Amino acid sequence: MGFFIKLAWRNIFRNKRRTFIAGIAIAVGLASLIFCDALIRGMKDNLIKSATASFLGEGQIHARRFWETQDAEKTVNNLPTVLDGLRSEKDVELFTLRTMSLGTISSPANVSSVLFVGVNPETEQRLSRVDDVLEEGSYFRDGGKRDMVLGGDLAELLEVELGDRVVVTVSRAGSGDLAQEMFRVSGIFRFHIKEMDGSFAFARIDKAREMLGLDGGAHEIALKFRDNRFALDPGNPFWDTYSREGNEAVSWTALLPELTRVMDMVWVALGFLAVILFGIVVFGIINTLFMSLYERMFEFGVLRAVGTRPSDVRKLIVCEAGALAVLSIVMGSILGFVLTFVLAQTGIDYRGIEFAGTGFSELLYPVLHFSQFIIYPAAVFVFTILVGLYPARAAGRLTVADALRKSL
Repeated sequence: MGFFIKLAWRNIFRNKRRTFIAGIAIAVGLASLIFCDALIRGMKDNLIKSATASFLGEGQIHARRFWETQDAEKTVNNLPTVLDGLRSEKDVELFTLRTMSLGTISSPANVSSVLFVGVNPETEQRLSRVDDVLEEGSYFRDGGKRDMVLGGDLAELLEVELGDRVVVTVSRAGSGDLAQEMFRVSGIFRFHIKEMDGSFAFARIDKAREMLGLDGGAHEIALKFRDNRFALDPGNPFWDTYSREGNEAVSWTALLPELTRVMDMVWVALGFLAVILFGIVVFGIINTLFMSLYERMFEFGVLRAVGTRPSDVRKLIVCEAGALAVLSIVMGSILGFVLTFVLAQTGIDYRGIEFAGTGFSELLYPVLHFSQFIIYPAAVFVFTILVGLYPARAAGRLTVADALRKSL
């Protein structure tokens, strides 16, 4: 076999231009797969970070069915016990309490429905990014109990600016009576997420509790873990531990199932891309090997005439396919690494674009992984060898008379 490998390397360089053209075509396909894999990994990390760090959190605890009903009466049960348990959890980095209620918000110019969210500014800003995406004003820094932070689209609809006053109307828990309070717009944020920018309004949790009549209760506990992979395991006993006494603890994968489904579909799309690229590679390999075969028809006729077995001819063609694959893999791996590495440093600006209900809030950085330079090159090598079996079979079936006749 060593003899055939050496001979194959010599043969593929007999026509350097054709070999390099075919090799570059295969290399570009391999580099595209490496880059697309890195891009999908980076997009996945970016989307997860945008979805969880923007406001959602990596997990949540609330009363059972509160997420579906948004009922103001469904506060977290046995809240002090739950908080004591979370403080002792080594996997929980931090958490924050929230109240949430559907209501209306009005200004002299307009009125709109709103999700009225009461937050603790000190803990909320460590878990979410509301304070990081402020376009104007400040995030509850003035100490005013009636300060409010609005989404940019909502502020435009209400035609309000910093310092303007708005009136929030909500239904009190238990009685259902309406409660109204006037707030001063102290900040305007923009997440580039339609739902948040157009319908979220944040106030201090103490004032929100007072309006809703909760008396120290909370509708939601947002969680952040020390390891973001902690929330990806649905079988983690953490979720069962805090899904008792009428509460439910869920990870972001349950809160945003459409995002996980879309990410799975993206990998399927990469598979289709691989099929298309490998289809292109097929024609390049077959064309190159058959052209080489017909150019050397006389040589194959002589080889057969001196007693070379058909199996040895097939081995030579397969080895040539393997040599072409190795050359292409080297070029493709280098090209894929350089392209991905450069963009991994500079990033790709997709900020403001919404995907699967989540907006890109940061630069998208492709993620290099060692598996990209093992799985895809190995697949290209195996695939090239398999494709090379077709021209190898044709070469092995040549008779001496046919080879010499076609070469004349």
